[in-house]
Amino acid sequence: MLTIDVQVHAYERNHPGRPWVGTLHGPAEVTGDQMAAAMDEVGVDAAILVSPFSMYGYDASYAVEVHAAHPDRFALVKPVDPNDPAVADTIAEWAAAAGTVGVRILMRDKVSADPADPGINRVLAAAARHSLAVNLACWERLEQVAQLAARNPNTRLVIDHLGLQQPFAPPAPPQPWAALPKVLALAAHDNVAIKVSGACTLSHEPFPYKDIWDPLARVFDAFGFHRCMWGTDWTRAVGLLTYRQGVEAFRVTDRLSDNERAALMGETLTRVYNWSPAKA
Repeated sequence: MLTIDVQVHAYERNHPGRPWVGTLHGPAEVTGDQMAAAMDEVGVDAAILVSPFSMYGYDASYAVEVHAAHPDRFALVKPVDPNDPAVADTIAEWAAAAGTVGVRILMRDKVSADPADPGINRVLAAAARHSLAVNLACWERLEQVAQLAARNPNTRLVIDHLGLQQPFAPPAPPQPWAALPKVLALAAHDNVAIKVSGACTLSHEPFPYKDIWDPLARVFDAFGFHRCMWGTDWTRAVGLLTYRQGVEAFRVTDRLSDNERAALMGETLTRVYNWSPAKA
């Protein structure tokens, strides 16, 4: 079975040559080499490498370097700024680079909550022109996402982290699945897929996190396994579980058939992002 993690991060230590713009919970560094080694230890064949906004903002140069060193292991997603008038040009340049499969909007702070916002819709239209998926960090913005999906039916939208706010450190929120009905409503839009990433961080139980499976079953029923993609959100999840636990929880559960597990942990991703690692 081909195993592909839908979201991991890699970054260097903070240094003057590539200074961090902020911080992310996790180790002082997780280089591309270290991330690839962690994947090797648990039999993960490849991953979507998302340039970490908390460290590098809209600069994805380190992710590009990691891909150059590991072209058969990683595909790339870059955050983009919908408030930038030149964002369409940025997306065109990104699409022309090696290994790129998507862009990302972090729907918070200065990003408009208006579904008609010209900047956000400019991103979605440009991504569609270049066959790139648009990844959305959009908890508390789910109704807006539904309207964006309806306005941009030819754009592949990918909901980050189940569309739910997830913790950086234990414990999990008291009601981690409270917004799930709003997430499930997005399944009505055929152009919306969802990352089942970071799910273990929502558990109130130790490994293998049995309490996540009833709500996840509702996600699978709504979206179908052809629109659901497993991932760890490593390294954001490092304060709550090990990388091995984030992988093995989905391997050892009896709540997935072999075919469902294969789709969730790799096959669907290759279709949504139109990318397969060399090991495929």
